[in-house]
Amino acid sequence: MSGHSKWSKVKHQKAVEDPKRGRAFSKLTALITVVARGGGDIESNPKLKVAVEKAKEFGMPKENIERAIKRGAGEINEEKKLEEIFCEAYGPGGSAILIQAITDNKNRTLAELRHLLQQYDAKMADTGSVRWMFEELGKITLPKKFWSDDISLEAIENGAEEIGEKNKEIVIYTHPQNLAKMKDFFKKKIGQDVTKAEFDFRSKQSMTITDKETKDKLENLFNALDEHDDVGEIYSNIKEI
Repeated sequence: MSGHSKWSKVKHQKAVEDPKRGRAFSKLTALITVVARGGGDIESNPKLKVAVEKAKEFGMPKENIERAIKRGAGEINEEKKLEEIFCEAYGPGGSAILIQAITDNKNRTLAELRHLLQQYDAKMADTGSVRWMFEELGKITLPKKFWSDDISLEAIENGAEEIGEKNKEIVIYTHPQNLAKMKDFFKKKIGQDVTKAEFDFRSKQSMTITDKETKDKLENLFNALDEHDDVGEIYSNIKEI
């Protein structure tokens, strides 16, 4: 399990309670605002394009998305200055965890995450001691039924660095800057948009946890982190829980 994403869960959830929906909208708005600082044009800002697609998948109103983009691009004043932070931690079983969060108060968020980690036999790590274990990549998944040898060859020619299969899906990794281009390639090649594109921090060396008690602690920790208002994505070097 290289990534433990809240969005992958809520996307397939048919009926989301209003409080959870509101929290998800808030997190997505913050994400769009932060990545829009790299440019408000969706086509020239890969991270913004992915964030907007996530928001659309979850049903966020178009006006909310546009307002968040304008706020990040400086067209609308930000009431609170948001920043993206990465919290590095060691979890149960010696696991490595990388937590991406967006906050208007870095010290408060880090203090809350430190306290939360301690509740689940985890601890904050020194800056740089965990992040080096992960590499940022562009990740595309699509149903296996759309795959073929011809598409595989063309995908490599268009920048696919690694191709694998998991749970009846094809998983393609590419350079982060090439993610939007590859998604467009598959859309044109297949004739419809059946791909999911995201940025992923993949562990360079994964580990397996077999002890049930440790597995339970990790799952409870990930769920608690998911519920934190500032946490967007959680990545670990655990193969699966």
